[in-house]
This record gives sequence, C-alpha cells and structure tokens, in this order.
Amino acid sequence: MPPFELGLYTFGDITPELGGVTPQQRLLDVIDEARLADEVGLDVFGVGEHHRPDFPISAPAVVLAAIAERTQRIRLTSAVNVLSSDDPVRVFQQFATLDLLSDGRAEIMAGRGSFTESFPLFGYELHDYDSLFAEKLELLLALRATERVSWSGQHRAPIEDRGVYPRPLQVPLPVWIAIGGTPESALRAGRLGLPLALAIIGGQAARFAPFAELHRRAAIEAGHDRLPFSINAHGFLADDSQEASDAAWPATRLLMDRIARERGFAPVTRDAYEAGHELRGHTFTGSPQQVIDKILYQHEIFRHDRFLMQFIVGSMEHARVMRAIELLGLEVAPVVRAEIAKRAEMPAHTDHTDR
Repeated sequence: MPPFELGLYTFGDITPELGGVTPQQRLLDVIDEARLADEVGLDVFGVGEHHRPDFPISAPAVVLAAIAERTQRIRLTSAVNVLSSDDPVRVFQQFATLDLLSDGRAEIMAGRGSFTESFPLFGYELHDYDSLFAEKLELLLALRATERVSWSGQHRAPIEDRGVYPRPLQVPLPVWIAIGGTPESALRAGRLGLPLALAIIGGQAARFAPFAELHRRAAIEAGHDRLPFSINAHGFLADDSQEASDAAWPATRLLMDRIARERGFAPVTRDAYEAGHELRGHTFTGSPQQVIDKILYQHEIFRHDRFLMQFIVGSMEHARVMRAIELLGLEVAPVVRAEIAKRAEMPAHTDHTDR
C-alpha cells in the first residue's frame, strides 16, 4: 500500500471586510505557501476554482504552473475544477501542459461546483447541473484514454477523430472526483474507477462513513482494484489549540456568515465553531497533537489514503499561515504516516464508525 499522503488546498480566500490583503498579494502568498509545503515534506498542494470577489483563484492551472516553478516534489492538484461549466478539452490540455512543466506532478480534481457563479458566467443553465457534469466527465476521461477522440453529447459540439495535445507525462493523467455529500457521485466515481475526495465541512465525521463504503463497493462491483480515497476538511494549526482557534475565527466567521446570507442559513456562532474542533467534529483546528489525533481517529472510520486541509485565512498574517504549514509538515505528517504504516502491518481492527 502506498504511504499515506497529507497536504493542503486553498481557494486563495481574502476578507475584504478586514482589509490588508489584495488579490495580487494573496496569489503571491499562495505560491509561497506551496513552496514551503514542498520544503517541509507535504505531499499535495491544491488550488480551487471560483468566480467571486472573495476567492481570487479563477484559473487553477495558471496558479499551479507558477507553483510548479517554485517546487520540486509536491503533487499539484485542482481542488476543484468546476468541470460542469468548463470545456473538458481545455481542462485536459491545461493539466497535460502542467504535467509536462512539473515533471509529472499534475492531477485534476473534478467537481460539480457547490458555488454556481460559473454557470451563468459561461452560459450554462443550472437545471442542467447533473447532466453537464456527467457528460463532461465522460469526455474528459475519453480525452485522457486516447490521443485521437471521436465523441458527441448534448451540451457541446461533437468531436470527430481529432487529436488533443499535448499528451501528459503521466499515463493516465490522474483524475479525482470531489464530492460534498451526494451518494450518487460516490457511486459514479467507484463505477468509473476514479479516486474520490470527500469534503467534510459540517457535522460529525462518522456520518459520512457510508460514502466511503459506497465508493469501495461500486468499484469492486465494476471490477476495479482498490481506489484511493481522500478526506478534505477545514482546519488550522498553531503551537497551542487556543491560539489556533483564535487565529482562524475572524476569517472563518466572515466567510461562513457571507455564505449563510447568500444561501439562507443561520450565521455561525463561536460555540458551534469550537464544537467542530472536538475529536468527532468536522474541523482540524488545534495544536499539532489534536490534529494528529483527529486524522488517526478518522482513519479508523474511513481507511482513507490522503488527507487535505483547507486553511481559511482571509487577511491573516502570512507568517502565521507559514507557521501552520511548518507544523503540519514537520510535526503532524511524520507521526501520522508512521502510525498508519504501522496499522497497515496489523490485522484489521475494530470499526469505530459508531463512536
């Protein structure tokens, strides 16, 4: 079994209400954060696509290409590409190019998009939300499978025996499916033989255990070998738990309240925010030991292969973010990898999904 992977992903979030960080500076900070993540031994760095003023990353492949020039080893993934509102040909070409520039470190993480600003922006209808993703994923997989493609669908002009270039260094170019809580998406990933990234952004982690089982069962029934599975979650680290919680709260509150207003949810409270940091909660905010304990606790539930943490930092001081990356890479990652490697050598032990 390959070693357990740990990494980071970001939307390049800013908090205009707090001032201090421009979109330009935030993008430069993201590149610097990826450089440090590589240096401290993290395995994956991802950037996600949005089309709104508080998330200045709208072109993940461009940002990842800049990161490729500053890093040596770390894998580079979108987190995510909103495939439903993009052209799979261009997505494939961009990430194949990134793969060549990075010496085979590129990945695509494809999602339907929990934020839907891209649909009207690029001329798509939200009532086609599901069919757009299914069709465009089909085309993306066809593009990576063969150099020349013939394909037709409902939402895009047909392709008749056309070559798509460049071809990536990795064969096949890794494609993950990212989901937030839709059973059908977990089943689809398993049937197609694709790795699954499950974002847990609310509730107790054990509630999401069925998604891992659905993915594994669908893969087996479709004749696929065991597929990689990732847990993606919010979090932040500092030398002690209270410092971590206090540091992440301002940006988290502003972001969640903004989304709550847009979607008609109740605003987040400090008590609810703190409850998420508990062992069974959904966030990984705390000291290095707390984060270690929580990753290992969730590994008992999911038996996942990868953990990616999203920092919500807004206008937080860059030095504080860099310290959090150091803690994740130097203090958390070695302990987690060693413990999970030890578990892999032991007989299967008790399932803890009821804890």
